[in-house]
Amino acid sequence: MPEHVPASGAAPPARCDVAIVGGGILGLGLVRELTRRHARLSVCVLEREAELGAHQTGHSSGVIHAGLYYEPGSLKARMCVQGARELYEYCAGHGIAHEACGKVIVATRRSELARLDELQRRGAANGVPGLRRLDARGIEALEPHARGIAGLHSPSTGIVDFRAVARSYARDALEAGATIATCCEIEGVEAKGGALRLRHRHGVTEARNALFCAGAWSDRLAVAAGAGRDPRIVPFRGAYLRLRAERRELVRSLIYPVPDPSLPFLGVHLTRQIGGEVLIGPTALLAGARDAYSLGRVRAADVLDTLSWPGSWRMFARWWRTGLGELHNAARRGAFVRAACRYVPELSDADVEPAFAGVRAQALGRDGSLLDDFVFSATERALHVRNAPSPGATSSLAIARYVAEEAERAFGLQT
Repeated sequence: MPEHVPASGAAPPARCDVAIVGGGILGLGLVRELTRRHARLSVCVLEREAELGAHQTGHSSGVIHAGLYYEPGSLKARMCVQGARELYEYCAGHGIAHEACGKVIVATRRSELARLDELQRRGAANGVPGLRRLDARGIEALEPHARGIAGLHSPSTGIVDFRAVARSYARDALEAGATIATCCEIEGVEAKGGALRLRHRHGVTEARNALFCAGAWSDRLAVAAGAGRDPRIVPFRGAYLRLRAERRELVRSLIYPVPDPSLPFLGVHLTRQIGGEVLIGPTALLAGARDAYSLGRVRAADVLDTLSWPGSWRMFARWWRTGLGELHNAARRGAFVRAACRYVPELSDADVEPAFAGVRAQALGRDGSLLDDFVFSATERALHVRNAPSPGATSSLAIARYVAEEAERAFGLQT
């Protein structure tokens, strides 16, 4: 994996106007937005780890999503299309390597054609530019080693290193006068005396208001601040393989299967990276910890949180067959590769090697529903990002603006 975003080394302030909890790409995008809009505010970021972007930001496939998967009118649909456009502009203006390399979604069975139609309909409704339906020859023209009976080409889908984007957001915020403090895991939240007291390992930061962008820990901090327990974060571990260097020519851009619309996961796909590597994955395996980047990492509190949540058992009852399939893919490399062989038949076990794993912070409702849209909520003196997995990074600038505007209304911030 490339390096994470370096820490700033600043000490957490005793007081500030607005504290942002979480130093991933969403928290850093938000501190950048707030300091641009409100130059006189004292704004700080409190990050639990020793480095910024250590979790979902630093363990993603780096895809700039175009917005074709999401229900028209949803927050994801609006923020992804808008956010992708703004992210391309931001990267171009800040010298961040990126590429609108395009994506081909490949149908290999007739049963998938109706779902491909639905993706095309959603993409058109969401304003995704340049979508084009493909036949078998059209697929091969774009991806010579891919095979399918029909496809959908999204030329505005792209790739970037989100760590580089996060570093740039952090630099923007620091230059505007913000404070970014690491090793500040929040251990307690209390509204008292006209402020929100955020207790961390270095003491207490008193903030007039706070914005929580805590990813895998968002539910715990929301509850600590007075929010309800629904939804709960359930971690899913996604492992990737990579193509060996001599076989990278099998993939020119991005090749995806037709996803199951009832799940917020996109299936095993092939993704070219900015540095030239090609990833295969991810799996989607229920994890034993919210930072389970290795299979052996299990945290009792995280397991208890998952198993004590009524929604987990309702999810298990509905999706146990899918879960068994994911276990099979995770346990056997050959099964993992065969999933990608459906649309790139030349792939073999000898073509791949282990890459890395990420953890998706997936919000799960009490009723067992895997929440597919972004979710935001409010408590006394605070706003919370409760669910913002993929395409959260793509949408980071749009989410930052949305939350900043909500904060202005809720907290009476003056522009």
